[in-house]
Amino acid sequence: MAVEEKPSVKSSSSIVPCFLFVEGRIMFYFQLVIMAGTVLLAYYFEYTDTFPVHIQGFFCYDKSFSKPYPGPDDTSKIPPVLIYSLVTAIPTVTILVGELCAFFTKAAATQEKTIVTADCCYFNPLLRRIIRFLGVYAFGLFTTTIFANAGQVVTGNQTPHFLSACRPNYTALGCQSTMQYISERRACTGNPLIVMSARKSFPSKDAALSVYAAVYTVMYVTLVFRTKGTRLTKPTISLTLLCLAMLVGVIRVAEYRNHWADVLAGYFTGTAIAVFLVTCVINNFQRLQPCPPPPSRPQRPESVLGMPMVTLPCVESPLEKLREDLRSLRSHDHQPYRFPATPDVLIPSRSISSEV
Repeated sequence: MAVEEKPSVKSSSSIVPCFLFVEGRIMFYFQLVIMAGTVLLAYYFEYTDTFPVHIQGFFCYDKSFSKPYPGPDDTSKIPPVLIYSLVTAIPTVTILVGELCAFFTKAAATQEKTIVTADCCYFNPLLRRIIRFLGVYAFGLFTTTIFANAGQVVTGNQTPHFLSACRPNYTALGCQSTMQYISERRACTGNPLIVMSARKSFPSKDAALSVYAAVYTVMYVTLVFRTKGTRLTKPTISLTLLCLAMLVGVIRVAEYRNHWADVLAGYFTGTAIAVFLVTCVINNFQRLQPCPPPPSRPQRPESVLGMPMVTLPCVESPLEKLREDLRSLRSHDHQPYRFPATPDVLIPSRSISSEV
C-alpha cells in the first residue's frame, strides 16, 4: 500500500532547488549587510558625536524655551527603557501568536504550498513568514530611529526647557530686551551633555517609535487576524495600541520635553515608515502567490499526418473568376474565345467629303 504524500509539500531532487538555495543565501547575506549597516548608523547617531548637532541661537528671555527642567529622561513617567521594551515585545508577541494560530487552524488546502525540498535545502512556510515579518519590523524600527535622530541633528531645535538647561548669563550677554537674538556658541553655562540633549527636540523620537510599532501591529491585526462571532475584538486591540502610542506623545508634551510640533512630526514619521513597509515591502502580510501559468492557446486542426494545418480566410481571385468565365463560354460556343479587338478610329476620307 503506497503512502500518500501531503498536498502541502512539494519535493524535488533536481539541481534547480540547489541553485535557488544558493541564490537565496546570497540575498540573505546581502540583507544581513543592510541590516548591520542600519544598526551601526543608528548607533552612531544615538551614542556618539560623529554627527554634530546644529547649534541654533535663541532670543533673550524667550518664554517658549523657559519651562522648568523636568530632569533626565530616565525620571519620566514613560522612560525610554519602557518604550523600547514595549515597541519590541508587543509586535513580536502579536506576530508570533498570530502566525502560530493561523498555521494550526488553517485547513490543509488553504495553507501555503511553497515548501521546496531537495538534498540541500528545506524551507518552512511558517518560519519564513515569521522571519520575514519580524525582520522587516526590526529594519523599520532602526530606520525610524535614524530618521528621528537625523532630524534632530540637522535642525537642532530646542526643547521647551532649553533655557533652564542652558543657564545663560544674560548680564554677560548684554540682554536688554526680549527681541535680542543670541547667536553665541558659548552662551550656555550648564552641563554640556544636558544642553546637547536639550537641542534635540524635532522630531520626537519616542513618539515616532511608539506610533511606528502601534501602526505596524494594528495593520497586522487588521489584515491577518480572523475573528469569528465577534466584530469588536480587532477594533479594541487596534484602538488600545493607538491610544498607548498617543499617550506617549501627550506625556512628552506635558513634561516639557517636546513641543506639539515635535510630537506631530514624530507621529508622521513613524506612520509613514510603517505604512510603506507593510504595503510596498511585505504586500499587506499576504502569502507569496506563485506565478500564474500562461493562458492556453486554442488548438489548431491537425491533418492526417499529424502536422498542424494553417487555416487562412478564403479570398476569391479575379483571375480564377475570369478562368471560370472562359470555360463557360467555351462549353457553349465550342469555339475558342477571342478577345474583342480594339475598334479602329474612323477617319472620314476626302472623297466622301467632296461628294457631300
